[in-house]
Amino acid sequence: MRQRHSPPPEADANLLYERPSKTRLKQQAHDLQALGEALVELPPKRLVDLPMPDSLRDAIAEFHRTRSFEGKRRQLQYIGKQMRFADEAPLRAAVDAFKLGSAKDTLTLHETERWRDELVANDEALTRWVAEFPSSDMQRLRSLVRAARKDAAAAPEQRNGRGYRELFQFIKPWLTDAAGQADRNEAFLDDTDDA
Repeated sequence: MRQRHSPPPEADANLLYERPSKTRLKQQAHDLQALGEALVELPPKRLVDLPMPDSLRDAIAEFHRTRSFEGKRRQLQYIGKQMRFADEAPLRAAVDAFKLGSAKDTLTLHETERWRDELVANDEALTRWVAEFPSSDMQRLRSLVRAARKDAAAAPEQRNGRGYRELFQFIKPWLTDAAGQADRNEAFLDDTDDA
């Protein structure tokens, strides 16, 4: 006897719920795993105030106590599972802030090297330095530039690099302070824009 199949009921498109595909679920799991890996790379002092479940905090601490490669790999998988129960937005923001800080430090170092090379190369750079940092010790800067130029003029086997290093150490705090002041000014402008 042949059964009749009734046609499927017509469902309203707005009421239909589609669950995520397996591929999408796997991608979300991999993203959480990667965020967990980034969290274990953060310094412990950055993790203290982050809002996260105690189980995740304990898993990260256990990762740092684990010594074997396989144990660390398995612990990272466990951290990835624990990430499902955490709010990922503040954790991701903490990781991004840490990476941004490292990028700013690197940028400051490159800027310091650029200034040092320009100061050694020509006297115009000294004039620009005075215009940009008028309160710096110009007598000390001039003597450091002379020492670095003397070191650069020496034969390669006779160079000691001390002049370059001392000039770099003189320039670095000025640029670090300038970068910090720029960040403070930007934060102030953002606060006044919100008001």
